[in-house]
Amino acid sequence: MRLSEENKRFYKRAMLIAVPIMIQNGITNFVSMLDNIMVGRVGTDPMSAVAIVNQLIFIWNLCIFGGLSGIGIFTAQFFGKGDEEGIRYTFRLEMYLVTILLIGGILLLLFGDTRLISLYLKGEAGSGDPAATLAFGKSYLHVMLLGFLPFAVTQVYATTVRAMGETVMPMVASVTAVLVNLAGNYILIYGKFGAPALGVTGAAAATVLSRFVEGVILIGWVHAHTEKNRFIVGVFRSFYVPVGLLKNCVKKGLPLLINETLWSSGMAVLTQTYSLRSLDVVAANNIAQTISNVFNISFIAMGSAIGIILGQELGKGHLKTARRDAERLSLLSVLMSVFFGAALFFMAGLFPQIYNTSGEVQRLASGFIRIAAVCMPLYAYTNAAYFTLRSGGRTLITFLFDSCFVWAVSIPLAYGLVHGTALGILTIFLIVQLVETVKCLLGFVLVRREIWVRDITQYGQ
Repeated sequence: MRLSEENKRFYKRAMLIAVPIMIQNGITNFVSMLDNIMVGRVGTDPMSAVAIVNQLIFIWNLCIFGGLSGIGIFTAQFFGKGDEEGIRYTFRLEMYLVTILLIGGILLLLFGDTRLISLYLKGEAGSGDPAATLAFGKSYLHVMLLGFLPFAVTQVYATTVRAMGETVMPMVASVTAVLVNLAGNYILIYGKFGAPALGVTGAAAATVLSRFVEGVILIGWVHAHTEKNRFIVGVFRSFYVPVGLLKNCVKKGLPLLINETLWSSGMAVLTQTYSLRSLDVVAANNIAQTISNVFNISFIAMGSAIGIILGQELGKGHLKTARRDAERLSLLSVLMSVFFGAALFFMAGLFPQIYNTSGEVQRLASGFIRIAAVCMPLYAYTNAAYFTLRSGGRTLITFLFDSCFVWAVSIPLAYGLVHGTALGILTIFLIVQLVETVKCLLGFVLVRREIWVRDITQYGQ
């Protein structure tokens, strides 16, 4: 079947937004995978430590992402209207938000390090040493905290320009940063070119350096290209934000912030629940998530594209176009995930063999990978539904749809299966993932009801 010219233009537009994000996420996750392998070659305990700490940092990262995404909904619609002053207001709000999250995140992780890491060390030891894992984790975490500031500020700039349709420069900055991270890891983990062999501490130091490099590149570009980024002119001359917009952003954005916090903490709780079977599960799940993240780039990038495209169309008042685009983009996301899922399934038996770990960890990792590959189309559709609902400011509904589902369904199910049955961890993981089918049906109903099709950029709304 041949595509019409209109469809060709539409898919070209979608790919121009999604592909740079896909490349950025792909390279970032690929280099993260290489980093993980480098640490994994040192041993199981360092690898488990880094996995646990990154799970905790992941919660903070998604707090940043969720809070900025809530405000970014308004940025995309302001851009669709051509309202530069509106974009300045949302930029300032994002700066206020990350300042609060930055202080809170550092204090929580700095003073709660031992207690939080120890939550993952309560299962049978298996092939790991809980005491050594805790020590490695604390060393890694304390260095990683130094990168929180550049990461938070960079995300404000990246979120704003992406909402305006500029995805290439965030990609360039991110790709450069991950290459710096990769080189830094090789030098500092293993002690190359005369540097000391710092192990997990070296991995953290390389990551912090890459955060600063990413920030310098992206922030510098935004301020050097005011013709493309007119919102940045005069943005720091005032701290003013209209009260009506502030209330609206809090009303729409707070559920997203809470959602990302609860969803990411829910993922951490699920991982901790699985870990009660043995510390081997932590290592195996880390290996599986590392390779899965590389292949998940298709539907993650499409989710970002959906939010941007639908947000801009709604801001322009093109409500009928937004409805049609939502269906086409969701279908495209699912089809892409089928291809990437098949490729991931093929990698399941090969990838875990790279790690210097036990045969049991490798066996479990292969099983986790295969299950994630089979379920990828489910993840793709729920992700598309989430971004569709969010584009119209229906953040309370996305909160109920996303994080509430995890805490009300997935976590109790996993907890009950782990504590109340003798099922193997792979069987338990499969059952929990297949519950995503229910979430797909809910997403389908919510999107088809078109409750998200609206313009939310009036300050007084």
